[in-house]
Parts: sequence; C-alpha cells; structure tokens
Amino acid sequence: MASYSSDQQVANAVADAQMVPLNQRARMTGIQAEGAAGSKIIFKSGGAAGTVVATFEFGTEGIDFYVPGSGILFDNGIYLDLTATPSVTITFT
Repeated sequence: MASYSSDQQVANAVADAQMVPLNQRARMTGIQAEGAAGSKIIFKSGGAAGTVVATFEFGTEGIDFYVPGSGILFDNGIYLDLTATPSVTITFT
C-alpha cells in the first residue's frame, strides 16, 4: 500500500477575509465557490488594499477550479474580496 503526504491547507470564508496571513507566502491550488447572480471573487496579495492577483466572475453555476502547475503565487498572504458570493473555499500550500 502506498503512503502519501501533502502540505495542502484549506480555508473557507463567507465574507471579505484575510484567508492566509500577511507576510506568509502561499500558492493557491484550488478554488470552490457557491454561485449567485453576478458573483465575483478577487484575490489579493498584501491585504485589502493590496495587489490584485486573480479575479473570477461567474453566475449561479458557481466555480470549482483546480489551478494547474504550481498554483497561483501570493507573496504576502491571500486576501479575498467577494461580491454576491455566499461561500468560498480555497486550497493552498
């Protein structure tokens, strides 16, 4: 039987939130979000006033996205700014 290990972590938010602490480097590897009409999620590095790294817009279908390769790099934490989105879950290393 094979044994596997991973340093993946998971964070969930239902409102704007600092999902990975400031001053912590992280790579986002997956995103799941519940959809609603006009849903939009913005991920920033450096807190609420930080640099926009990724933006996703979707509708009631929601989003379930695996980030290929090494993921999306955030040098200074991961901040989530959401609009009309009931819940967001990310995986990161």
